[in-house]
Amino acid sequence: MKKKIFILLSLLAFFSLTLAGCSGSQKSVAQEANTTDTWSHIKKRGRVIIGLDDTFVPMGFREKDGKLVGYDIDLAKAVFKQYGIKADFQPIDWNMKETELRNRTIDLIWNGYTITPARQKQLLFSRPYMANRQVLVTKTAEKITSFKGMAGKTLGVQTSSSGASLLDEHPTMLKNYIKGKTPVLYDSFNNALMDLDANRIQGLLIDSVYAGYYISKEKDPASYHVTAGGFDGEDFAVGMRKGDKTLKKKIDQGLQELANKGELQRINKKWFGNSDNSLIKPENKKKPLD
Repeated sequence: MKKKIFILLSLLAFFSLTLAGCSGSQKSVAQEANTTDTWSHIKKRGRVIIGLDDTFVPMGFREKDGKLVGYDIDLAKAVFKQYGIKADFQPIDWNMKETELRNRTIDLIWNGYTITPARQKQLLFSRPYMANRQVLVTKTAEKITSFKGMAGKTLGVQTSSSGASLLDEHPTMLKNYIKGKTPVLYDSFNNALMDLDANRIQGLLIDSVYAGYYISKEKDPASYHVTAGGFDGEDFAVGMRKGDKTLKKKIDQGLQELANKGELQRINKKWFGNSDNSLIKPENKKKPLD
């Protein structure tokens, strides 16, 4: 009996030490992310690893031949080219983006990434570079022209998106109207839009930049209706670990330099035509990059 008790106590001690070790390891990873400045490592390596959802039109997505293109792809490449650094892009599970960043699988989240108070507690953000908002996209035939028009109907939203957060934070605006007060969650907007076309959902809460670009490329743009609703506007920025203050400085300076040279405006026009959502304007006093 004493032998069994001894074995049991030994096992309990082992598991306690293991859990303590895991907890310590998690704290160590978080502490490292909050204190380590990786710019010198990135500069020496000659490349920066950027995490993205490669289905997010037009910020970063795959063409039919599999080539990765998009506004953020062009912008990130242009920023780091100024420092002689290659931008590598790594598709990630968008639901795990902050974990990927914290674990240093990636260096940045740069993919139409919205600044929110909750994210600011975890991450450091670059200066905002583009204005965006969440809009409701429906089929024109449904004759839905307001959030209230979704009463009893099925809404789609991307998992862990800013739209999903807004839906939960302000339930009286839209969530309380929809069927079961619960949206259908999607890993990507592509799948959600296919379900919208097939009438499996009757509405989709989506980024205005994605909605505008997608609808403009459809054969019948008039078959879609966009409702702005009442959600506040939001800004896109680059997300990074809190310790990466030098990296933030380099990105901020790089974005401003692109605006000063007219390169930012060229990229904007390429992807958005005459629609200007950019938040960075040329400066009269130009400063050289550090």
